[in-house]
Amino acid sequence: MRNPLHSHRLRRGRYSESGRAYLITAVVYQRRRIFSDWQVGRLLVAELRRAHDQRWVDSIAWVVMPDHLHWLVQLEAMPMEGLMQAVKSRSTLSINRALNRKGAFWQTGYHDRAIRDGEDLKPFARYIIANPLRAGLLEKIGDYPLWDACWL
Repeated sequence: MRNPLHSHRLRRGRYSESGRAYLITAVVYQRRRIFSDWQVGRLLVAELRRAHDQRWVDSIAWVVMPDHLHWLVQLEAMPMEGLMQAVKSRSTLSINRALNRKGAFWQTGYHDRAIRDGEDLKPFARYIIANPLRAGLLEKIGDYPLWDACWL
């Protein structure tokens, strides 16, 4: 298990490239299962859609799990660090406001994996979308409300 005191190391050597696809994972502080409440999850979804609508990214696929987010994007107008800062900050504000709470919402840092040029993105999207099935949250992905993919 990664020591949260060393989460700043996630940023070392990170380089984001406009036009490149990335698989991003962000985890809720203390792995609280706050997105088990789908209405709260929809607040995060609104921020993902905002990032897409503002053309910061081309959002390819995402799933909001009870305690984390998986997001497959192609970076456009905003570098990774700015994107994640904006999405995490805005979602923290809206979620904390909705739940009448204060304080940290996301764990520090995030994990990203650059996808090689020419690599097929559909297997990554399928992996992301199948997360609720693998976690045993349901039997059919169509029953899970917090996911999307551009091919649908």
